[in-house]
Amino acid sequence: MSTTTEKRIVVLGAGYAGLSAAKGAGKHHPVTLVAPEERLLHRVRQHEAAAGHGRDWAPISRLARGRSIRHHRARAVELDLAGHKVLLDDGTTLGYDTLVYALGSRTAWHDVPGAAEHAYPVERAADLHRRLRDAGRPGTVAVVGGGATGIELATELAEAHPRWRVRIVAAGQVGGWFSAKGRTHIRHALDRLGVTVHEHAAVTGVTPAGLRTDAGPIDADVTVWAASMEPHPLAAEAGLAVDARGRALVDGHLRSVSDPDVHVIGDAAAVTVPGTGTLRMGCATALPMGQYLGKLLDGRTAEPFSFGYVAQCLSLGRKDGLLQLVRRDDSMRPTVLTGTAGRLAKAAIVAGVYGALK
Repeated sequence: MSTTTEKRIVVLGAGYAGLSAAKGAGKHHPVTLVAPEERLLHRVRQHEAAAGHGRDWAPISRLARGRSIRHHRARAVELDLAGHKVLLDDGTTLGYDTLVYALGSRTAWHDVPGAAEHAYPVERAADLHRRLRDAGRPGTVAVVGGGATGIELATELAEAHPRWRVRIVAAGQVGGWFSAKGRTHIRHALDRLGVTVHEHAAVTGVTPAGLRTDAGPIDADVTVWAASMEPHPLAAEAGLAVDARGRALVDGHLRSVSDPDVHVIGDAAAVTVPGTGTLRMGCATALPMGQYLGKLLDGRTAEPFSFGYVAQCLSLGRKDGLLQLVRRDDSMRPTVLTGTAGRLAKAAIVAGVYGALK
């Protein structure tokens, strides 16, 4: 039986949740962090990378400095929950006493014909940048998705490539969950940048020439897919209890309800907090989960996880942004910051996320 100081902790995933959990637990315990990336993938800035404004973020080795963390660059391909083992794609098998599952989410194609073959997901932001940069002549870009990722991509691309025609295509209303003031400002920003808005147009197919939608065809030389995200399927495949979306069900201490030796955090977890509700996927929830779990595994807290929302934010190109104040349960307040104030608020929040991981 392992003692407390000898406890083998394996963390799968080095995103906001996984890396912050590893850093917290690694203060006094050896941690093996499994992730194929050499550097942090700063997902909330991927729209900038797509427009050519991205940069290489710090190596994980630097972010893990000062902690007892060993970064194993590989992918988890199978979980043996009964045997307390993780199988990796390099042939390695890791044993664990405590497993932290933080594999996050990935682009969901929703079985739309041609989407995976002909569209760029946000994970391929660098490829998208090269495609637009190296094109012989400008054309039309269609961004599929009226959520935060789609809005940020459409505005960033329109500003960075003014000779390209940019469209945003949404099954519902673009930015429809924001307050009336927030929605109005988003629409003004899209209009200012010349982005054509196609709302209530569910995409039913993607071809090299554009989109098929239930509202008619939409031409596009390049399609960007930002419709939604889905959790990594490994948790469900391993037999952990999951919800209808495939997110692992956890208790108040972020332990799997079907296996107490597995903690699940970030986009992979279906976390319900009293007074707040079931948390949405995103950096706003992933980082606090990771920070909490790091303290829990290090023995610095025994309290259940608690969380409440404060704000939602968007960048709308290099010179504009939106900060929407929300209630604890993520419902909209009437107050918004826009323009330079909104941009600076968004930049400060993103900088704070990166600073928390240093």
